[in-house]
Amino acid sequence: MDLLLNVLKERKIQEKITISGSKSESNRLLILQKLFPSISIENCSDSDDSVHMQYALSTKDSVIDIGHAGTAMRFLTSYFAIKEGRAVTLTGSERMQNRPIEILVNALRDLGADITYAVKEGYPPLKIKGKKLTKAKVQINGNVSSQYISSLLLIASKLDNGLEIELMGKVTSIPYIKMTLSLLSQIGIESVFEENTINVFPKQSIEKQTVVVESDWSSASYFYSIVALSELGSAIQLSAYKKESLQGDSCLAEIYQHFGVTTTFGKDVITLTKEKNTHNATLVKNLKDAPDIAQTIAVTCFAEGIACNLSGLHTLKIKETDRLVALHDELTKLGAKVIITNETLQIEPATLIHSNVAVDTYNDHRMAMAFAPLALKVPIKINDAEVVTKSYQKFWKDMEQIGIINTPLKR
Repeated sequence: MDLLLNVLKERKIQEKITISGSKSESNRLLILQKLFPSISIENCSDSDDSVHMQYALSTKDSVIDIGHAGTAMRFLTSYFAIKEGRAVTLTGSERMQNRPIEILVNALRDLGADITYAVKEGYPPLKIKGKKLTKAKVQINGNVSSQYISSLLLIASKLDNGLEIELMGKVTSIPYIKMTLSLLSQIGIESVFEENTINVFPKQSIEKQTVVVESDWSSASYFYSIVALSELGSAIQLSAYKKESLQGDSCLAEIYQHFGVTTTFGKDVITLTKEKNTHNATLVKNLKDAPDIAQTIAVTCFAEGIACNLSGLHTLKIKETDRLVALHDELTKLGAKVIITNETLQIEPATLIHSNVAVDTYNDHRMAMAFAPLALKVPIKINDAEVVTKSYQKFWKDMEQIGIINTPLKR
């Protein structure tokens, strides 16, 4: 489904939006719930990724297809590696079969796991034969996807002697690692993270409890962008959010001050208000701890006609698509001057935005959602718009509520 987006009402926005639970928190908790059935989860994400995760954890099938769900692929690899007596083939979409997983597989093999590659060395599909893992120490590179590390952390307490993980080299995406450790602590699993070593202590059972998932900060980024591009005085209230968040993307509150957007915290809600005009200075940010909001920030800078210099983006190359190349190509079509390297993105100040440009989404939910706020400036087309369901089921309905009209187009 392709959509034409435009705005048919004034850009001074006053709305209230409820956002589903964090995909990142939900997928971690779904694994922990399966390992510790005494856990109940409220406000679980309704994203495709979390639906795939729930299916994979409940099915008795020997072949499990998780589609585009990268988090599910990584977390389930460790989960099935410790499921004694269970043999599965874990597969996914064509893109998933070209996303590397060798670093995680090697770490699990070092712990004694029985995992082989069904087709291509280093990539899914994976053949996993669950068994008891007896080793308690492993090394893994710290500058790779934090999901590899979190995958190991989620099963660590179920190993007889717990697990010591030594992170080699520079560690990136630390907030996501800390999110995992915080959730472990919340349910009663002890851990210590000192320098480049994480120790998780064994825990065979936990007390009965309910965990409430905070809403997704990555999803909030699109509303930050919308408020940034709106008239002074515009405001959007989002729920349910906490000031002391586990999610690294909560840095949005600080970053979007550059665009004149203030964040007011209430009881389980935040209110985003456009109080000032966007600052003309170049936005310089290292997003190594929050790479998922890079697309949103880049589009906001382009739309507001300011330069940006974003770094720490090396993990974007192994996401649903190569997000750096995708951003370069789509922003260029819209009239931007963009320079990318393997880990940086620079945009020069723009004076013109081309209208009615068709933005390709590359099977990447964040490409569709990051570009949607541009409709506040010019009519824009979004190809394969349904890809948003990967993380945000009602995204287009919420866009319509705040005044961005989406009209289906025939190919």
